[in-house]
Amino acid sequence: MPSTKDVDRPRAAVDVARSYLRRERPLSALVVLIAVALFLGAYVATSLLPAIAVAVVLVVAARAPLLGSSGTVRLRTDETPDAVVEAFLGPTPPVLGLQWGIADEVLTHDEGEPHGRSATDVEGEPESEDEPYDERGTGSEVATYRVSYLFGFRSVRMAVRSREEPAPDGVRRVEVEVTADGHPWATYTATIGRGDGRADGRTTVDVAYTADRRFGLRRVPQQWIATRYRDDVLAAQGYTVVERDAGFGLLA
Repeated sequence: MPSTKDVDRPRAAVDVARSYLRRERPLSALVVLIAVALFLGAYVATSLLPAIAVAVVLVVAARAPLLGSSGTVRLRTDETPDAVVEAFLGPTPPVLGLQWGIADEVLTHDEGEPHGRSATDVEGEPESEDEPYDERGTGSEVATYRVSYLFGFRSVRMAVRSREEPAPDGVRRVEVEVTADGHPWATYTATIGRGDGRADGRTTVDVAYTADRRFGLRRVPQQWIATRYRDDVLAAQGYTVVERDAGFGLLA
């Protein structure tokens, strides 16, 4: 089996992410308590069957995949384009600061070990021994985040795959794909280049992102809190948010 190692994460960004977590978890718990209170209120005011109907409606509304998320963000940094590309190709891409920042562990394969797919792909069929090794620049798994919730009783495994794509002269493009427990979660495409005169020569990073899965209403508190911290966690890594166009809702 390939060996793995835990990744050192930028301390300042982790501190911001932990602040986000301290506010997100109580708010999410409050939503659950409100749902329980509505069920009990319906039971007290009517009877068991209407209360069960209310509970079913609440569960469906909370879990039904109604909402999507997408958008763009422009960043500027003093880092060189090469350094930014390496950051986006690495195990802790800047745009995933809130994810790797709250993770219980961030694991990557030891240097020299292949870090693409394992010997069995998602459909359960072994890979061909003749299949060429998938280097990082063409889309390999660079890290795995384990994030626990419900007081540690449950956890999710987030896998990060990245690759550098062809781009016009003067810019470089990196795509980062994230899965959660083997299911598509989100895709980020970063276009990196030297800024113009208005950017004082700083590196400009244009990121387009989209959620590859839709979410239920229970994710609204999490999203609301995240909007307060996502710029801060980027700033902690040396990236200034110049502009952002974010969408979250039924049509996103």
